[in-house]
Amino acid sequence: MNRGFYIILAAQFFSALADNALLFAAIALLMEISAPDWHVPLLQQFFIISYILLAPFVGSFADSMPKGRVMLISNFIKLTGCLAMLAGMPPLYAYAIVGLGAAAYSPAKYGILTEYLPPSQLVEANGWMEGATVAAIVLGAVLGGLMISPVLAGAALRDWGLDAWLGVPQFAISIIVVLYLVAAWFNLHIPVVAIDHRPPRKNPVFLVYNFWHLFKLLWKDPLGQVSLAVTTLFWGVGATLRLVVLSWAAFNMKFGLTEATQLTAVVAVGIAIGSAIAGKWVQLENSVKVLPAGIVLGLTVISMIFVNDWRVAAGLLLFIGALAGYFVVPLNALLQHRGHLLMGAGHSIAIQNFNENIGILILLGAYAFMVGHGVHIHWIIVSFGLFISLAMTVIWRRHRGDQVH
Repeated sequence: MNRGFYIILAAQFFSALADNALLFAAIALLMEISAPDWHVPLLQQFFIISYILLAPFVGSFADSMPKGRVMLISNFIKLTGCLAMLAGMPPLYAYAIVGLGAAAYSPAKYGILTEYLPPSQLVEANGWMEGATVAAIVLGAVLGGLMISPVLAGAALRDWGLDAWLGVPQFAISIIVVLYLVAAWFNLHIPVVAIDHRPPRKNPVFLVYNFWHLFKLLWKDPLGQVSLAVTTLFWGVGATLRLVVLSWAAFNMKFGLTEATQLTAVVAVGIAIGSAIAGKWVQLENSVKVLPAGIVLGLTVISMIFVNDWRVAAGLLLFIGALAGYFVVPLNALLQHRGHLLMGAGHSIAIQNFNENIGILILLGAYAFMVGHGVHIHWIIVSFGLFISLAMTVIWRRHRGDQVH
């Protein structure tokens, strides 16, 4: 891997670090204004709705200019949403602006890998990219937890004489603004890569029609189908599980928000470990052989309901994360490779994001519905664990059936 790749990696790390820290700051802000509990999953739904609504357009946007420039523009949109939240815009609406930037950012950050690197390095590059993203999730959870701590952040505000001007959530958001600016600096230094698969037309009607055509093309491709199904399931469950862990830690271990955010970081460490193992040992052509790990993952999630000790909880979440990283990274690389061959990197990532965020929207909606109707956290965990295992079993059996025929 050369210097240019590590600049891309650094840009992704700081942008993702800001995204993840901002989630916890926004949750703290919702608590400060006494918003209903179900507004917490709604916060993420406002974030990901842009991925779905803008999917027909962001792929063409990412493929229309050098992807480093796309990442820079998208990062400044995220910064705008962060500043809007700091200025007093309701957290749900401000976080939706950040989601708008993230939707445009994603096709570029992954699409540039297929344009900048040969196929033989894609799994390894995805391992690095997922590792950097997971490191950002870990540090984002830790940093977010520390920044919203009434003890630590409150003391810092008093010491610096800022407590009359800023509350704890606003203090956290101010620091996150700096992180977005650091990400923008790295965006400026990303290598310029030749534009590949430039969209032939920019008419919105044509873009929607073309997106639908490419959507069907990727789902009809046998390898594209299985990798798309798995990554859609993974991100839907992953986004929901992050919030489930916060509620589970509060109920089973009586943790506050600051301590519970640290447990979500443990899952991310596990994903980094699983990603590293997959990047080293799983070849692109053997990607689908990791599917059984997803079945085991669902059954392991169910065992969370029996855990009351934080040490056991940390070990279990580390294992859950490792399983997740091990099976999703090779399939993510496979999906990028198939998408690049069939339609171009930006378009394929936009279609991937469209599917994954519909999965997130549905599963977060199911979680918000269960929370709103008072379903016990243990039943929620069992439901999600069974859903993961059953869905992965169906995908695995269907793929095996396609191979036979």
